Amino acid sequence: MFVIIGALIVVGSVLGGYLMEHGNVSLLIQPSEMVIIFGAALGGFVIASPMKVIKATQAGIVRMLKSRVYSGKDYLDALVLLSDIFYKIRKEGLVSIEGDLDAPEKSPIFKSHESFIKNHHALAFLTDTLRTLTITDIEAHEMGDLLDYEIEAHYEEALIPSKSIANVADALPGLGIVAAVLGVVLTMQKISSPPSVLGECIGAALVGTFLGVLMCYGFVGPAGKNLENIAIEDKEFLTVIKAALLSFMSTPSPQVAIEFARRVVPGELRPTFLELENLVKQSRKK
Repeated sequence: MFVIIGALIVVGSVLGGYLMEHGNVSLLIQPSEMVIIFGAALGGFVIASPMKVIKATQAGIVRMLKSRVYSGKDYLDALVLLSDIFYKIRKEGLVSIEGDLDAPEKSPIFKSHESFIKNHHALAFLTDTLRTLTITDIEAHEMGDLLDYEIEAHYEEALIPSKSIANVADALPGLGIVAAVLGVVLTMQKISSPPSVLGECIGAALVGTFLGVLMCYGFVGPAGKNLENIAIEDKEFLTVIKAALLSFMSTPSPQVAIEFARRVVPGELRPTFLELENLVKQSRKK
């Protein structure tokens, strides 16, 4: 939603300022220049991007159109789920959760936390780590290093769509110049025409430069930055899970582990101590 609002602000500001000077909006509509700029930009993106990058970028754009990638409710859901798992481990042992890890979608614990199950990478991150604990005797500091490597690898992979979009943004001003130059070439073929005709043709050619620069700094560049912020939010979410797991390994107390994780939640999304405690108590009564 905010992406759409921002785009409307950009369009409204540019066209509003143009109209304040009594500009003719119809002169900005140059389909041939749009085909040159956007077609070349799309072609360059396809040339530079393997299929997995194209698919990742498509998925990133869909996520970008959401009002928020993670909400406070998502963090609360994750913390309560972790609490349920830790209490079961402390009461029945690590072996008791093997069935939950093998089929999370059928597990009574996981099924009550639908928003977490839909986050496939976070789900895999949690279940793989717990499964490792059930089959190995790994130290907490070693597990911490392993989780850091996995989070960093996921972050770098999540940045690929952002970098691809940023490359397209960097190319747009140059492609706008290409469209403008082609417009000038066409204008030179009409060199014997009256000045009014030549002026209109040159103005149309300059629209190419205008569109390239506007799309770069007004739309595509900010979209790339938005995708980068999404990758950062993913990293923050996984870091909360990591904090809970490492704390539980060091001091097998569900309350302490969940409090460690709660403190790592980004400030504006962090639940209060009492809010989380009440939800944990409600979940344990089920």
